[in-house]
Amino acid sequence: MRDHIALDALVHALKRLPGVGQRSASRMAYHLLQHDPEGAQLLSQALSQAVAAVRHCTQCHTLTEFEVCGTCLDATRDRTRICVVETPSDQHAMERTQAYRGMYFVLMGKLNPIQGIGPKDIGMQKLIQQVSKGGVQEVILATNFTAEGEATAHVLSEVFKRKGLTVTRLARGVPVGSELEYVDLGTIAHALVDRRST
Repeated sequence: MRDHIALDALVHALKRLPGVGQRSASRMAYHLLQHDPEGAQLLSQALSQAVAAVRHCTQCHTLTEFEVCGTCLDATRDRTRICVVETPSDQHAMERTQAYRGMYFVLMGKLNPIQGIGPKDIGMQKLIQQVSKGGVQEVILATNFTAEGEATAHVLSEVFKRKGLTVTRLARGVPVGSELEYVDLGTIAHALVDRRST
């Protein structure tokens, strides 16, 4: 109906969020419009500002409002180790454990040939260039324990072993099929401490 064009567009936009289906998106849209129009405006403004201001760190590829993120600028970090994660939220989960003080590289995805996602699509060449600058002795592969995450870790492991680097993988304390942002912090911390060579 012509009466619901804007509402349908809002529901369709909310469905783009992970784990949000038609019913959840409809509930959110009706709630915002009926009970919290001020919140809807705040959400709209925050999204617009974030899209305009947030970019990729030129060094580790995470999301930041600056050219180089705070982690990469931190002189106290161990620059001999680089931890490779799939997403900024995975990096955030690792940081919350306070068990790791090295550097990061955020792939922004994982290899998935079925969906046409290859090495170029996840910044693999940028990672190789970053590691090749020198100083890195250990590459910690902290991709998720999904089929795609394992395949990504395997490909990266082969690349960096050929370069003579120590390559380790998070221990299996992280449940298979899980994503780091949803794993409890103690499990992540133990998996990091007990990481193993690949």
